[in-house]
Amino acid sequence: MASSSQNGIQLLLAAEQEAQHIVNAARTAKQARLKQAKEEAEKEIAEFRSQMEAEYQRKVAESSGDSGANVKRLEEETDGKIHHLKAEASRISPDVVSMLLRHVTTVKN
Repeated sequence: MASSSQNGIQLLLAAEQEAQHIVNAARTAKQARLKQAKEEAEKEIAEFRSQMEAEYQRKVAESSGDSGANVKRLEEETDGKIHHLKAEASRISPDVVSMLLRHVTTVKN
């Protein structure tokens, strides 16, 4: 009977060791998978970041190109308005001068 209980204890110890090996293997596999998942996530983040950076640089390039066109358009509009104002000033200048002279030289009591 002592031999039978001794065999039972040995069997339990062997089963416990086998269970420990299985748990350790599962932990190792889990750690490896977590490491792999982290590396994959970092790779995806890097790809996404590079895509966003490229998109940003493209938009900056487009807007700076538009900015040059906008500046040119605004300069043309401003020059046109200045020309229009000078033409209007030249057109009404004689009338303004005569009106001013009339008011300055008119004596009121």
